[in-house]
Amino acid sequence: MTKHLFSFFTSLALAASLTACATPPDTSPIYAAHVAAFAKSQPHNKLKVTRADGFKIDVREFGSANQKRGPTVVMLHGFPDNQHLYDLLIPELTATHHVISFDFLGWGDSEKPAGHVYDVASQRADLDAVVKHFALQQVVVVVHDLSGHSGIDWALDNEAQTAGLVLLNTYYQNMPTLIAPEAIKTYSTPGWFRDVAVWGSGKSSARFKDGVGSQLRSFFSNAARRDAMIPVITHTASEIRPAFISSTSVLWPEIAQRDKKVPRMQAFKKPVWVIFGADDPYLNKGVATEFARVFPNSSLHLLDQAGHYVQLDRGDEVGRIVLEKLAGR
Repeated sequence: MTKHLFSFFTSLALAASLTACATPPDTSPIYAAHVAAFAKSQPHNKLKVTRADGFKIDVREFGSANQKRGPTVVMLHGFPDNQHLYDLLIPELTATHHVISFDFLGWGDSEKPAGHVYDVASQRADLDAVVKHFALQQVVVVVHDLSGHSGIDWALDNEAQTAGLVLLNTYYQNMPTLIAPEAIKTYSTPGWFRDVAVWGSGKSSARFKDGVGSQLRSFFSNAARRDAMIPVITHTASEIRPAFISSTSVLWPEIAQRDKKVPRMQAFKKPVWVIFGADDPYLNKGVATEFARVFPNSSLHLLDQAGHYVQLDRGDEVGRIVLEKLAGR
């Protein structure tokens, strides 16, 4: 009973936070400063890639396949994030590898078509468009959180093109220790909690952004990086509400569908590097261990002093592991 009451009041508090009256601070100056500083330190090509259905997604390319050795590293973000989630990891890889990051349709600086269904099929279409645009032959797919479904699906369907699969605090199939963060749980569970949250976030996108920021504070272990990066990650949060609600509404059915793909995971021969922040209470050590158990050619790395955003808390260490694995060590 105590556990249920705690869940009740936690969900109620979250719904209230998403309908709060306070207006969140303007993140534009912090975001602009970060983007400018990052572009100066990490020169890249910023472009729009057109999907098969004509919608455009925002992409950043670092180097080119002709300039760098080895496979291309393609980074997929989670929710409610954007591709800047990788800005502390990207510098660890660009000296030697061709690197691409992008915003899913409906997120970040990509198009946000009204009425679009932002499910795993849509995210997969984004990844397919990127691979086709750059004519990639060998890909290291890096996934986090939400993108586990689309990224792992792509790797299973394109094993010959997959040079490696990097799993950063993500999920795929049902697992015994998998726990949804409070905001995700509220929006993914049918009932009046979700109805109140959806209604409240629709009253003010700014308040929705504030609620997103409140949830994300628990995703970091490094306070300095949390304070620096939350304004960057949440800068477009006022605009992602349709994608966020659409994605979360199909979360559990999508997970259930992946239960059927466990035999394919067990037969997957390419290397899988499971790199999880050990402090994440949601996509936790148990989830990481289960991934390492199911994928036969996997290695497990649990990083201390790192939470859900392992690539921000410990980007240097994540980069070191990935580079070592790419070098065959």
